[in-house]
Amino acid sequence: MSLQETLINQVKQAVLATYQLEIPSVEFQATRKEFAGDITVVIFPMLRYVKGNPVQIGEIIGEYLVNNVEEVKAFNVVKGFLNIEIDDSYYINFFNDIKGDGSYGFVKSKSGDNAIMVEYSSPNTNKPLHLGHIRNNLLGYSVAEILKASGKKVYKTQIINDRGIHICKSMLAWKRFGNGETPDSTGLKGDKLVGNYYVKFDQEYKKEIQSLVNRGKAEEEAKKEAPILLEAQEMLRKWEDGDNEVVGLWKKMNGWVYDGFNETYENLGVDFDTLYYESKTYLLGKEFVIEGLKTGVFEKEEDGSVWCDLTEEGLDKKIVQRGDGTAVYMTQDIGTAIQRIKDFPDVGGMVYTVGNEQDYHFKVLFLILKKLGFDWAKNLYHLSYGMVDLPSGKMKSREGTVVDADDLIDEMAKTAGEISEELGKLDGYTQEEKQALYKTIGLGALKYFILKVDPKKRILFDPKESIDFQGNTGPFIQYTYARIQSILRKANPDSSDAINASDLSLHDKERELIKQLQLFPEVIQNAAEQHSPALIANYTYDLVKEFNSFYQNVSILGADSDNEKLFRVQLSKKVAQTIKNAFSVLGIEVPERM
Repeated sequence: MSLQETLINQVKQAVLATYQLEIPSVEFQATRKEFAGDITVVIFPMLRYVKGNPVQIGEIIGEYLVNNVEEVKAFNVVKGFLNIEIDDSYYINFFNDIKGDGSYGFVKSKSGDNAIMVEYSSPNTNKPLHLGHIRNNLLGYSVAEILKASGKKVYKTQIINDRGIHICKSMLAWKRFGNGETPDSTGLKGDKLVGNYYVKFDQEYKKEIQSLVNRGKAEEEAKKEAPILLEAQEMLRKWEDGDNEVVGLWKKMNGWVYDGFNETYENLGVDFDTLYYESKTYLLGKEFVIEGLKTGVFEKEEDGSVWCDLTEEGLDKKIVQRGDGTAVYMTQDIGTAIQRIKDFPDVGGMVYTVGNEQDYHFKVLFLILKKLGFDWAKNLYHLSYGMVDLPSGKMKSREGTVVDADDLIDEMAKTAGEISEELGKLDGYTQEEKQALYKTIGLGALKYFILKVDPKKRILFDPKESIDFQGNTGPFIQYTYARIQSILRKANPDSSDAINASDLSLHDKERELIKQLQLFPEVIQNAAEQHSPALIANYTYDLVKEFNSFYQNVSILGADSDNEKLFRVQLSKKVAQTIKNAFSVLGIEVPERM
């Protein structure tokens, strides 16, 4: 039984013994810094059941706890707040219990439990990954790792959007203007080469629109009738009909893009257990469109298009297949969800990491899957996140104004290097060690800056602001970890020895640090429940602040006794291990030296 559970039971017993009344619950809060105590019982909610002066009620309960709970050594009452002081032995015994547990805070999945599938990245094969994809990948990967740490079995996946009009635009532009160039002949990553032709298509499309407008066409008509767009639409129809030439070009250019994506994923430090391709799953979606027509979930319009009427659920009518029989995004997403459950029967729920501009789409998708009769549809979750802006403004792929993911990763490492050189802390490092450290710091800064923000909030990302060795940043936390490693190298601790509670009196800073460590398992569970890496990131910052306050106020290696020194070294080691574990679920590495 936890201390809080013990206190709940004993507070209820105190009220029952004194007032012959049962209270349904007990409310706690952290004790305010200006008062003595470790945990506070809030008396005011009890006044609904117990009539009397809140201070007097607090005094009675406090006396009862001191006499009946060995961990409670003293109390004080301030107005309606009962501040309880916990004996040092409780914290020391707790620390002895966790100090040897390398996976403290993490829970192993149980055999037979349902798995969760987490989807992230899910790029289009017509452009390289950009800053927006970075937030998506970091969020999805981290949520998957947090769910795993909370005790869930997890599969990481993505759906690669490898078909559709946008893909045909890149293909057509390369066919028209590419002169046969390849990644090998240009020295460009394949995803960048293909992305250049997506931009090229947009440039030519705009020229054709302007030409039609100059000849008297209305702009909306011109947008629909531009020859290059009509040709791209024809290419899409040929692809769906299996035209050999179009399919061959599609395979070749997509192959270039996959090679480029894999390189970026490796640099970013994310991975996947399984991949899905829209070009395959959309066919299963079309099968279920036919099924839905039979069962009355869908209805066909005069032009042959198929729709789902969701007006009774407060939404509108949603198209699931065009009049010419071609699929839309919804068709593919229906097919993908069903295919995943077929492939992984132990999956009981899915998390979709997709930007908040698709909120409505996922409401509709989840509702359609429920209407189609899939029980697991109630366990689908849209991890909706805000866009990432730069000081220079919004990014647009088709106009070529995006921040390329690879360029940003390189830039972060370069900036980390410049700042590290200025600080002059790298004596004795080889050039190779320096470059590895710069990448660790740069990526840590990028990941932490993005993940410390609540997923729902929009981010203004400033690369230089993120690489700061002070404040709520990745490098500050990495530096604290490295500082602890330096202490441990000097101390060479024997972590096997248990600390005898009777031989030690805790400093306030030691007690506060142990209290912060106590929170870690609960933070993991809350972060999993809320799908929020921000809870882990900000917990880690709080832990580091608490350690630095301890470090500044308490001598570790110069402690008055061997017992104190051993305890403080062990405590420092446990803090470092918790930092490393917390950062591991954020996908951030910690350096042994900085």
